[in-house]
Amino acid sequence: MKQAGRDRQGSGVVIMEWMRKERMKANCAGMDAELASLLLDPVAAPAEVQTHLAGCDRCRRELDELQAAMALLDTWKGPEPSPYFLTRLKARLRDESEAEPASWLARLRVRFAYGQPSHVRPLAAMALTFVLLVGGGAYLGITDWDQPSAAPGQAAVVHDLQTMENNAQLLDQLEALSSNNESGD
Repeated sequence: MKQAGRDRQGSGVVIMEWMRKERMKANCAGMDAELASLLLDPVAAPAEVQTHLAGCDRCRRELDELQAAMALLDTWKGPEPSPYFLTRLKARLRDESEAEPASWLARLRVRFAYGQPSHVRPLAAMALTFVLLVGGGAYLGITDWDQPSAAPGQAAVVHDLQTMENNAQLLDQLEALSSNNESGD
């Protein structure tokens, strides 16, 4: 009976250890960013990160691998450029900017690329603004500004009555002319 109690207690310890490891694995999800900051500044790492690293073998191995990679990168020396590199580069840029392009389009492109942009860019911006305003105005139908807008309601009736009155006067004048022509024949 005593042996059975001891086995249960031993399996409880194993289960507790397994649960602790599972919780650590769940906490590993947010540790990638913390490992990078820990790699750069180990003193500034929070206490919970230090605690996690003490209990998590996977994160400890990953930190060790990152430290080994950083140490290897620190030993690497980049190739030195030729001492005449900058001199040749400046000469090449000067030759390219002074060379005469073949077509007018190429000359225009060179002027925009290498010319003094303080004079050209405001003009280009104004031209683009003008084109957008005219194009937008034409698109929206704003070009009909000179036509008066019709007043709603009674104005249409008044306009019709004025047209009829003008037509009546015109008809009276035409009748008068026709009666004069008939009597004078």
